[in-house]
Amino acid sequence: MRKQYSATFKVQIVQEVLRGEKTMSQIAAAHDVPPNLISLWKATAIERFPSLFERENADRDAERVAHDQQLRALDEETGRLTTHVAILKKKPGVARGRSERVALIEHASGELALSVQADLLGVSRSSLPYRPVAPSAEEVSLKQRIGEIFTAHPFYGSRRITAQLRRDTFVVNRKAVQRHMEEMGLAAIGPKPNLSKPAAEHRVFPYLLSDVVASSPNHIWGIDLTYVRLAKGWLYLVAILDWFSRFVVAWELDQTLELDFVLAAVDRALAPASPP
Repeated sequence: MRKQYSATFKVQIVQEVLRGEKTMSQIAAAHDVPPNLISLWKATAIERFPSLFERENADRDAERVAHDQQLRALDEETGRLTTHVAILKKKPGVARGRSERVALIEHASGELALSVQADLLGVSRSSLPYRPVAPSAEEVSLKQRIGEIFTAHPFYGSRRITAQLRRDTFVVNRKAVQRHMEEMGLAAIGPKPNLSKPAAEHRVFPYLLSDVVASSPNHIWGIDLTYVRLAKGWLYLVAILDWFSRFVVAWELDQTLELDFVLAAVDRALAPASPP
């Protein structure tokens, strides 16, 4: 049966060999161990020596990192407690009113959360007045560019505006563009769903021309309003159309949707001809 040697015994033998006080044959005879086995233990120990030092260095580095983290945590805790003490020093007495305690809260302070300050000063956090945060310079620049793109292309939706912004080197996604467009009140000009659905509260007028066919010029006229986009603003267009010839009998432009320019177009249409 093969003899088994403990790890402690192997370490002891290798240490004696490395000390060099005795030859390997003398050590083998003294401990009744084959010399070739001792040589194998020595070679294995020498091979594993670097890993021992690497492990030692790794343990030392881990201890250093843990020590640094502990120091940072202590510094943060010291700063937090110092801020708490500063708040407590200026905490008003019982005789002070709530408005004076609220005035002591520093909204712009990044050292202490509003909830902590409110708790230290004996004020409810939910009762503090809301102070809106001004948008960043990046957000302002992005919204300005969205407005410029939409003005040049009012039929662009969030997808095409996002693509144009990315070509302009803006780092933005479609959801952010949708949010900004909603805040700015921008919506692409185009057909919307349910445009033909009648409103239940509106009166329905009968269509008097359902059985009438336009058989000659000036038999039936139609009138409609639309708008024309300009570089700087809008113009509204009213047109009167002959249904038989599809000829525009008269038209007018105006900057507002007042009734005057519609009546002017009707008077111009009635001057040369009139429907029966």
